[in-house]
Amino acid sequence: MMPTLIAKPPQGDGWTHEVKFDGYRSQIIIDAGRVRVFTRRGLDWTSKYRDLAATAKTLTVENAIIDGEIIALNDKGLSDFAELRKAITRRQHDLYFVAFDLLHLNGHDLRDMAMEQRREILEGVIPPEELFVHRFEGRN
Repeated sequence: MMPTLIAKPPQGDGWTHEVKFDGYRSQIIIDAGRVRVFTRRGLDWTSKYRDLAATAKTLTVENAIIDGEIIALNDKGLSDFAELRKAITRRQHDLYFVAFDLLHLNGHDLRDMAMEQRREILEGVIPPEELFVHRFEGRN
């Protein structure tokens, strides 16, 4: 589902909210040791995110589709689109992948599960203390 920015969040228990980061919505696809990173529009940007892709290979899964956003932080610790553009071309080690959802895992399509259940499973793939903003450290 495409996130929608609104001025005031809806009221009630039936809503889930996400922080709007200033980055590129992306999916990391892991399959049989191969990792690819796709943009929201389906472009393969693996070569632009080579350090993120290399670190995603270290996750202990056979295959997975992880939905999230790729960001870079400014000197105040906030996501910053200008910093992201610089980091993509010059500072791969400054990229973060913010994992939101787990859509597929080890041969199982998880999209019919409740999002809360998928996020619990995601915490098993990426440790909880690193789930909100997980920095895949660059490999130099």
